[in-house]
Amino acid sequence: MMRETNFGMEAGHGYSKFDDDGRIKRTGTLMTTSAHIITAVIGSGVLSLAWALAQLGWIVGPISLVGFSFMTWFTSILLADCYRNADGTRNYTYMDVVKSNLGGMKIQLCGIAQYSNLIGVTIGYSITTSISMVAIKRSNCFHKHGQQEGCHEKNNDFIILFGVIQIILSQIPNFHKLSVLSLVAAVMSFAYSSIGIALSIAKVAGGDGHAETGLTGIPVGENQSSVDKMWNTFSAFGNIAFAYAFSNVLIEIQDTVKSGQPENIVMKKATLIAISISTLFYMLCGIGGYAAFGNKAPGNFLTGFGFYNPFWLVDLANVCIVVHLLGAYQVNIFQ
Repeated sequence: MMRETNFGMEAGHGYSKFDDDGRIKRTGTLMTTSAHIITAVIGSGVLSLAWALAQLGWIVGPISLVGFSFMTWFTSILLADCYRNADGTRNYTYMDVVKSNLGGMKIQLCGIAQYSNLIGVTIGYSITTSISMVAIKRSNCFHKHGQQEGCHEKNNDFIILFGVIQIILSQIPNFHKLSVLSLVAAVMSFAYSSIGIALSIAKVAGGDGHAETGLTGIPVGENQSSVDKMWNTFSAFGNIAFAYAFSNVLIEIQDTVKSGQPENIVMKKATLIAISISTLFYMLCGIGGYAAFGNKAPGNFLTGFGFYNPFWLVDLANVCIVVHLLGAYQVNIFQ
């Protein structure tokens, strides 16, 4: 009886703690939804964009970034319309959408694809975070002993530490309580992307030699065979595609939007905002990194130590990466 009273109150007779489906009232806004998307989208992929542009060159590289951003936006708005069924009932997860619209064996096939992707992403986040933690120690070691020192560190302890922290953060009861964590993570992603952009601009402006670049990327020659060029090109496309991936958590993010304005409308606006911001940062990071390092751009222009000084700024960027991926991991595991 109490639950029925709450529904009646939500319909216009007062305040309710529950939404139309009987779940605790959702509180997500356009800002928090955009933050969730940015947290899920801007991740470790941004760090390899300079390398990707080095493989693709000045023509195909930027076009690929814009093309993948459009594909991500278009498929996202299609998926956003699948949150509610024709009868108004909600789909709470990506698998619920598959079940409602496809059914049959397609549920199992899509489930395998989704969770394989999630496993790969979370493993990647764990490794990338540990690499950034190691990079902080190595940066300080280089600063203290000089760049001639090896300053080798193992990742294992840092991977374990990351796992322990995630176990603690996993005690957060539901996705709706992650808003603050996502906002912090989104700020961190902007911070390390901006540091990378600033360091790239400083390297180009400093005139520290002319970085060799090309319209078609690294040419086939002494250092790269035609087969290597082909595989590196495919890998570069894969890196760019990975940098935009967030469809596997789109429905879960949409399920945080509060009632009022239709959830799909809010989600489409948030998707446009988040992908536009992400693409702007991706273009700046990719183009800036390629201009700074040219065809010798490292796979990770922060932890690959393309930059040694100022060491404290590199450390700060890696701290931001660690904090961001702590939040991004949590966004991805709420399935």
